Amino acid sequence: MSGQAYVTVRNHAALLVLLGCAAVAWYFTVLGFREMAPGPGTMGLGLAGFLAVWTLMMAAMMLPALSPLTTAYLRFIRSTRSAPVRAARTAALVVGYLAAWAVFGAVAFAAALLTAQLAASAPDVAPWVGTGMLVAAGLYQLTPLKDFCLRHCRSPVAFLLHVAGYKGRLRDLRVGVYHGLYCIGCCWGLMVVLIAVGVMNLAWMPVVAVTVLLEKSWSHGRALSRIVGVALIVFAFFALGNPALLPGLYMSSGM
Repeated sequence: MSGQAYVTVRNHAALLVLLGCAAVAWYFTVLGFREMAPGPGTMGLGLAGFLAVWTLMMAAMMLPALSPLTTAYLRFIRSTRSAPVRAARTAALVVGYLAAWAVFGAVAFAAALLTAQLAASAPDVAPWVGTGMLVAAGLYQLTPLKDFCLRHCRSPVAFLLHVAGYKGRLRDLRVGVYHGLYCIGCCWGLMVVLIAVGVMNLAWMPVVAVTVLLEKSWSHGRALSRIVGVALIVFAFFALGNPALLPGLYMSSGM
């Protein structure tokens, strides 16, 4: 086998492992919440439990969108001949990436608690807040900051030029955190949608995951982000007249 063919096979194997991890994360996410109706709050979880579930969700939803960067990074470290070392370095990148999302999960935890309190204490106000959250998420999709972060996520080469100077044992972890922060900047509005519709909403999670993947990898991803933004704004006003569309801010009689 030629050197180039070997590198291609090696990269494909790494991507299969990455997608396999995402599939396993989806399996356990669905297994854990398939019988739970989406609703406000953290589903009774404390901070530690919520962060564990949140990180599992992010692995399911976001790892497929990490594949272009992973492919580029594997080419970047191709001079590393030892397969275990390459695997460890790639794993460190993924861990750093998910760590960034885990930190964001603490913000999501606080937001979920606040929306649950609002749904219980001010049910007439909660739909307006939910509408505002969706409108804010939709408007962010149309902003230059969204475009800036999305360009970073869609351009692994520019990213690698930045991280080429990273040194030390934690360099790959830093690379993952660095990319994760840009990914949060790109996708936080879509995560706000998850707060509004219920954090563990298994109907909305695939929609958000596919949107993130297409925004980052499809040739028309930037146009899609604008379409999604407009769609969220339109949906927000439908939800205002039907609060049950936003279970993250709607306390049903059975709760």
